[in-house]
Amino acid sequence: MNPYETEKLLAEYLLFHYGSAAEVLPYPDGPHAALDYPVRCISQCLDSARLPANARGLDLGCAVGRSSFELARHCSLVIGIDNSASFIAAAAKLQTKGQLPYDRTDEGSLTSPLIARVPADLDRSRVSFERGDAQALREDLGTFDFVLMANLIDRLPQPQRCLGQLPQLLNPGGQLVITSPYTWMDDFTPRDQWLGGIERDGAPLITLEGLKNALSPHFELTGTRDLPFLIREHARKFQWSVAQASLWTRH
Repeated sequence: MNPYETEKLLAEYLLFHYGSAAEVLPYPDGPHAALDYPVRCISQCLDSARLPANARGLDLGCAVGRSSFELARHCSLVIGIDNSASFIAAAAKLQTKGQLPYDRTDEGSLTSPLIARVPADLDRSRVSFERGDAQALREDLGTFDFVLMANLIDRLPQPQRCLGQLPQLLNPGGQLVITSPYTWMDDFTPRDQWLGGIERDGAPLITLEGLKNALSPHFELTGTRDLPFLIREHARKFQWSVAQASLWTRH
């Protein structure tokens, strides 16, 4: 079964996207700088001063939608797309109702009831969600002034197919943000499709260089930054990772 269609992962991602610091990490010595990752993908990576009036934003691989809602602070229209039916259903309920109950795993089969809430100061009417394949997007999406791909690129069977659509999706001067810890795995991406983490022509190829090779004809790399993030599996087990955010501008 696709792990992104399980109740377990849905609950983990609702907590990852919407959980408070106390709900996610109650330990004072924990890595608190890694919280609120979906918000920081926007607040630390988007240059809002460069957006035109009535900007359009695309959150590609939006999961349960927190970055999409955050992007609505800056864009008059935001589309969130994900291939997981359960993630998109949850995001759509959050868009219409503003909240969604779920059960956080604490220990074994013990859980705690929580409620994911979209911040009240966000305009949910600016956001819509749909299920789609990031490698084969519908042709009538239109163009955008900002595209976010958060923790997506190393979970695609053919990441080059996804990247190949971006020049047609971004307006000139538009911003592209790709974040990923570059956890390449054969379970998701055949090794001959990896953008990095491999040797090529006898030399190591890191993913940032692979992205440059794929994007440089149409995009300029304007910067990178490290974005730590934390996913809570249960009360005493966490995944701490550091994504690299690469920031690009469409020629």
